Amino acid sequence: MTDLAALVEQLDDPAFYADDPFPVYAELRAHDPLARHPGGFRIVSRHTDVLRISRDPEAFCSGRGILLMDIGRELPDTPGALLYVDPPQHTRYRELVNPSFTGARVRALESWVRDLARGLIERIDPGTPIDIVEHVTVPFPLLVIAELLGVPAEDRDRFQAWSDAMIRATNEPGGVPDDDSSWQLGEFVNYLLEVFVDRRAHPRPDLVTELIGATVDGERLDDGELLMFCIQLLVAGNETTRNLLSAGLLAFAASPKQWDRLREDPALVPSAAEELLRYTSPVISFMRTATRPVEVGGIPIEEGEHLLLLYASANRDEAVFGPTAERFDVGRHPNHHVGFGFGAHFCLGAALARLETRVFLEELLARFVRIEVAGPVIRTPSTVIAGVTRAELVLSA
Repeated sequence: MTDLAALVEQLDDPAFYADDPFPVYAELRAHDPLARHPGGFRIVSRHTDVLRISRDPEAFCSGRGILLMDIGRELPDTPGALLYVDPPQHTRYRELVNPSFTGARVRALESWVRDLARGLIERIDPGTPIDIVEHVTVPFPLLVIAELLGVPAEDRDRFQAWSDAMIRATNEPGGVPDDDSSWQLGEFVNYLLEVFVDRRAHPRPDLVTELIGATVDGERLDDGELLMFCIQLLVAGNETTRNLLSAGLLAFAASPKQWDRLREDPALVPSAAEELLRYTSPVISFMRTATRPVEVGGIPIEEGEHLLLLYASANRDEAVFGPTAERFDVGRHPNHHVGFGFGAHFCLGAALARLETRVFLEELLARFVRIEVAGPVIRTPSTVIAGVTRAELVLSA
């Protein structure tokens, strides 16, 4: 058997995730599904244990940190993300934004989202190598979330830089961002504060205006709470979908028969979108902390223990997905993935991400018969986001 201790030690290194972490996940599921890491946390690698912890926020809280960099540091009262808030406060906050992301509200966006996707895809020159990340999968979800937030077109390039800076900051030791990321984050906060002043004076039909008018327990949100919502909406609505689509195209390039299958049966597009969420797992992991002594999978967990939920590992668990768990299958059914998380913190923008992915695949299918890797593929070193920084592809008409 492989030296598990040596494997486990890699899981706090962002560079580890830029390679192929899935063989290590398989070793952990088979031999030590709640392995201890010398950094002071357990690694939860099985699907059943991830669900067990996710569905019990009272015993496994988010308020003591959700990122590895949160271990051992004092968190502010408003740490900057809805993901850090536990029920019942989390429930009240969710109720504020849920109306903006209902199925009906999202479906009403389909025509506009499709026009946006088609416009970006039509710029692809068939048979010519293109960095699909820079030219297509980055701008598509970024423009969607910017539209929802009411961001002027001239400011949208800056949003990409700010979003990237926030992801970089999650990998910095001790939670202290580098000088460049810190400057960009400060710039983004100042930008949003100016937007809040403008929307209070001049309301518009956008999500920021809705949040400014919303109340929790009869009180309006303060600027810190508004920042929390807008920052999370930008990152969650941009980074995850961007990397889902980028990694998804690479999956099709590696499995051309699955693209052929989808072309022959476009009715499989919705299930293909779910399989991309499972197979690529754009969110690698989040952490929870035990609030009391408890058992997980028959193993005693002490109060205060940190548990890193490896969604990416859970999504390849043979106990749930069978002997084809490592295989990309656009027709997989059932597909009980945790690509959107699970429980109280189930992804707020799930319906929007599903719409974007479905529309994107449909527009690609209408134009291209083959997807092939034509140059460098560079993956993002991150313990949180399974990112693709560069992917040079050729799409054949």
